[in-house]
Amino acid sequence: MSTDKNRATAAAILPLVGGPDNITSIAHCMTRLRIGLRDRTLVQEEALKAVPAVMGVVEDDTYQIVLGPGTVARVTPEFEALVEEGRSAAPKAVTSEELAAQGAALKDARKAKNSTPFKLFLRRIANIFVPLIPALIGCGIIAGLNGLLTNLGRLPALVPALAATASGFMSLIAVFVGYNTAKEFGGTAILGGAVAAIIVFPGVAKIDAFGQQLSPGQGGVLGALAAALLAVQVEKWCRKWVPEALDVLVTPTLTVLVSGLVTLFGLMFIAGEVSTAIGTFANWLLATGGAFAGLVLGGLFLPLVMLGLHQALIPIHTTLIEQSGHTVLLPILAMAGAGQVGAAIAVYLRLPRNGSLRATIKSALPAGFLGVGEPLIYGVSLPLGRPFITACAGGAAGGAFVGLFSQLGVGVGSTAIGPSGWALFPLLDGKAGMGATIAVYAGGLAVGYLAGFLATYFFGFTKLLCTSLNQGDDDESLTTEGTADISSTSSPATGEAAAPVR
Repeated sequence: MSTDKNRATAAAILPLVGGPDNITSIAHCMTRLRIGLRDRTLVQEEALKAVPAVMGVVEDDTYQIVLGPGTVARVTPEFEALVEEGRSAAPKAVTSEELAAQGAALKDARKAKNSTPFKLFLRRIANIFVPLIPALIGCGIIAGLNGLLTNLGRLPALVPALAATASGFMSLIAVFVGYNTAKEFGGTAILGGAVAAIIVFPGVAKIDAFGQQLSPGQGGVLGALAAALLAVQVEKWCRKWVPEALDVLVTPTLTVLVSGLVTLFGLMFIAGEVSTAIGTFANWLLATGGAFAGLVLGGLFLPLVMLGLHQALIPIHTTLIEQSGHTVLLPILAMAGAGQVGAAIAVYLRLPRNGSLRATIKSALPAGFLGVGEPLIYGVSLPLGRPFITACAGGAAGGAFVGLFSQLGVGVGSTAIGPSGWALFPLLDGKAGMGATIAVYAGGLAVGYLAGFLATYFFGFTKLLCTSLNQGDDDESLTTEGTADISSTSSPATGEAAAPVR
């Protein structure tokens, strides 16, 4: 997409979300433009969905506009620039105090209805790890390329350089986790990074804790997370009790000293044991109950996304990547997206007269094949009801396929989190060789597509719903019948499919 198109997309979106004065914050993740709004009633949602680059919208504590990977990173700066230009040039229709009061009331009402402390905590954990995903992807692909060149015996002089490029970030990922953790939980970010840096410092090998010698990196991202959380609490205590005249000297010193010592003589050992247990359990689960475990994981991932609980998996994925170079869970969870694609194709064929829904599917399928599932979830399967359930069945079948081969010794892993679908191929890794790894993952996708298609085609519609939706472009019938059908199974809670769907 050119710069002009990026700016045109941003210019099309801005008036439909209430203009510059309705924007309180702007950010983006892998696929979504996330904006804070003072007054959500100013959003023209149907017109917004009709913007060509917009794949869908999601309401959460921020208003999220799905643009897809790559596009969102280019549109966001243009959107930010237009907002700044609009604020400096546009006359104020109402006072900022009035808009802030309206937005605060709407935000409080929504949070009281949909938010729980556990979900809010998971979102904060996701906010720590999501900014790391681009580096994980880039380094993961470079690591895969390096492995390929090593196996082929090509360009031997380049191999060490690629290895250093791919491994540098992972060797210091604990520092970035500590930095983001302190920032997210209200501490000084650099102090969180400084405490977490202790974990990767080579000199820790000279220290004994719990009768064992520590090793650099022990505890990994979990240790860094715990150390930075402790640093935030120590810093807040210092800010409360240390006199202002001494704050600049005493607070950072005590924060690093106390948190550092607790990390060395407690948190590193404990987090190391937990990290080891996570890796051991994941490998045991797929080695002993691969097919069943894959069926459960693949089948339940879409509902986890709807409930926002998938964010709890991000630290687990990162821990597995840090330990063994790849996460064995992500390729199985990616099968949920395959079931979603198969279900969408079945809906397309079962509703030949519903032009609007078929147009939505046609525009969303390419993104679905690349692992961006929100347009199909929120625009097709979830409103219809049963197709969401049959899409989960497709994900379960694909997950069982990949899990079965893990049980047979042909495990499939991903060197990074974020992409899924076809976009995961460059990140695949496995002990059985790249050919077998790619074949198993591709086979799982095929099974997921087919099972999702068949389950939806034959069981995805009641006779009444199919008849009403085939009357033509009747959007109202989609809303009433589909909502009634899904109301007893789940509610469209927000959340990104991350890890396979971020």
